Amino acid sequence: MNTHQTLMTRRTIHDYKSDPLPEGVLERALQAATRAPNHKLTNPWRFTLMGPQTRARITEIGVAEKRKKRGELNDTAEASIRTKFSRPPELVAVSQVIDADPHRRREDYAAVACAIQNIQLSLWSEGIGSKWSSGGVTNSPETYNVLGIDPSMEEIVGFVWVGFADVVPDPPRTPLAEVIRTTA
Repeated sequence: MNTHQTLMTRRTIHDYKSDPLPEGVLERALQAATRAPNHKLTNPWRFTLMGPQTRARITEIGVAEKRKKRGELNDTAEASIRTKFSRPPELVAVSQVIDADPHRRREDYAAVACAIQNIQLSLWSEGIGSKWSSGGVTNSPETYNVLGIDPSMEEIVGFVWVGFADVVPDPPRTPLAEVIRTTA
């Protein structure tokens, strides 16, 4: 698929098949991530690939975080959360090396966001879906501990869920005419 087609058809995938990924697809996507633009070539991104034991621990953190937000979960809601964390064949934590300079830190965050987009586009070009998410589980101090990330040195920007799409959504997009302005 060409670049424009990849950009125009990529979707955030929420429902995954459990099928394993083809050999090398994740590595190619992570290599593409390292080609994201980054001012002063700071290479601020770090990628943590989660094995089965870590995923199980992250799942428990995810369930606990939902309980904090919603209160007690019924069996269906808890099962849904567990499936969310366990079904996609890969779950990657993407973090940013923290720079003391606030301006550089902001530029580095933009670079990490571009790196995540490169991961998603690389995967989509090979027929693999993904989702970038953040929130309770990515902010939890326990997540940092489980992943071995020192929060004084790195900040988790999000998780990238990776796998074959079970459902490809087609959400509406704001027409270009509504988000563009022209000046004299």
